[in-house]
Amino acid sequence: MALLQIAEPGQSSAPHEHRIAVGIDLGTTHSLVATVLSGKAKVLHDEKDRVLLPSVVHYSRDSTDYGYEAKPFITQDPKNTIVSVKRFMGRSKADIKFQHPYTLSGAEHEMPAFETTQGRKTPVEISADILKQLKDRAEKSLNNPINGAVITVPAYFDEAQRQATRDAAELAGLNVLRLLNEPTAAAVAYGLDQESNLATDRNYVIYDLGGGTFDVSILRFSQGVFEVLATGGHTALGGDDLDRLIVKWAKKQLNLETLDDAEYAHFVVSARKAKEALTDSDSVELKVLDQILMLDRQTFEDIIKVALDKTISVCKRVLRDAKLGLDDIQNVVLVGGSTRSYAVQKAVREVFNQEPLCTINPDEVVAIGASITANQLIGNSQDGSLLLDVTPLSLGLETMGGLVERLISRNTAIPVARRQEFTTYQDGQTAMLIHVVQGERDLVEHCRSLGRFVLRGIPPMTAGQARIEVTFQVDADGLLTVTAKETTSGIHAHIDIKPSYGLSEADTERLLLEGYQFAEEDKNLRHLHETKVEAERELEALEQAIKVDAPLLSSEELTALNTAKDFLKSKLDNGDIKVIEDAVQKLKLHSDAFAAKRMNQHIDHALKGTKLDDWSNSN
Repeated sequence: MALLQIAEPGQSSAPHEHRIAVGIDLGTTHSLVATVLSGKAKVLHDEKDRVLLPSVVHYSRDSTDYGYEAKPFITQDPKNTIVSVKRFMGRSKADIKFQHPYTLSGAEHEMPAFETTQGRKTPVEISADILKQLKDRAEKSLNNPINGAVITVPAYFDEAQRQATRDAAELAGLNVLRLLNEPTAAAVAYGLDQESNLATDRNYVIYDLGGGTFDVSILRFSQGVFEVLATGGHTALGGDDLDRLIVKWAKKQLNLETLDDAEYAHFVVSARKAKEALTDSDSVELKVLDQILMLDRQTFEDIIKVALDKTISVCKRVLRDAKLGLDDIQNVVLVGGSTRSYAVQKAVREVFNQEPLCTINPDEVVAIGASITANQLIGNSQDGSLLLDVTPLSLGLETMGGLVERLISRNTAIPVARRQEFTTYQDGQTAMLIHVVQGERDLVEHCRSLGRFVLRGIPPMTAGQARIEVTFQVDADGLLTVTAKETTSGIHAHIDIKPSYGLSEADTERLLLEGYQFAEEDKNLRHLHETKVEAERELEALEQAIKVDAPLLSSEELTALNTAKDFLKSKLDNGDIKVIEDAVQKLKLHSDAFAAKRMNQHIDHALKGTKLDDWSNSN
């Protein structure tokens, strides 16, 4: 017999219970997780009280290291230590043109895999490994399973990169509530949407320079609506590139043409330390290959000017897209660890003629905003705000002559659906190839191919008579579904866009096989976790019952009950399900008898009724 949990009518026995949702900033150099507790967003620490998890994974033959434990291997074993994996997400092998120490496999137009001592590892799998660490941190910190997560992505991530991120999150066992643009998450963290009740519209620039990506977005708040007016950026421009520019300068100073992988890794680490030290110092020592170079602020500004000029150029373009001038911007928000640099802050200050806003830790602001959004989406918060994101690039399809017909232009608010009619170009044509592309160019060859599908069964007609209705639908995550329908016959076909830069067929097959291979182990681990949770709930209910109805038990019965309860507590950390289940059964011998006494007492109370004198005395 299970213990009864007695509560007043209309009240939950656990009135403060709510669903657990987290926000995750899957960053190029660092990642972190946050949640909302008691109405306040907070980042979650690991067991050593650290907030950031370096986005580094080391694969050795016998084990896998993550985060801080993996960092020493960047120089010791660079080929098997994956850093900045976000820069490989959703990219084809041909897209990757920067220097790195890895051996990549796969076709030129597929997302590559890293060859490690543990075999092939795709960027999706490596990102999933990082996300699992954050998921485990959250579950340990909150002592509860995670019901949902909002994962942030750069605003300029294309369809392939967004889909790869969702693949990684699902592979990590996360229920993805939404993919949220990082600049939008930052705006939510600053509570800028709470200013939307002002009489005049307010415009903000979110300048986000992270470890590997750069985004700038312009957001408007008007009458309770939070809208992204325009967005732009580079998916391969960030703090890593500033480090590479310093390395390039150092090589020139030392008259070095090439570096081997180990030397290059040492140079990058030294460059990063020097860059960070210049935030507080006028000059620093750069130690490389047993030599010391002096790097001062002016030289550093000259070195990275080419990268900062690119970010400023993007800012100006996005302002033009939004049809705004500098005087229309109320504030500039700095996001991303690279904005800690005095040089970056100086450049932003000079361009926008105002002091940028950076009161929230730039490393934490995106995760905080994501956690607030996750808390809303999971149903724990009702603040009445409306969030509108935009598509970063135009979406369209190929027409005759290799031309692009745009159905959804970039910077269109999402979710969105667009419909357009097309027709056949040959007499008797019974099929049509729908080729979906993304980009801003007019020729298909200059755009990114997202997918193809064929609409078959078109009734044979004279060219131009058939009516093919094509619908593009982008959901709140920025993911695309395309449907084609012949209106006279009603035949239709559709595709959920999952670009070729996601998991290859070989990798998908391998992951499925691994799922079958470890199914029994995963099943046992799930059973163990569920058994522990159920035992903990039983103990909590029992302790509450003892506080209320302990007088129902004799001293001997109470002692025996507490002994069995303590015995179960001592076995909860045991990894053997049988041991825990045996302890639960021993406790039930005593708790069932206690539950029966409690039930009898409440039934007796209910059956006693009310005396007639009680009614008369109450008047």
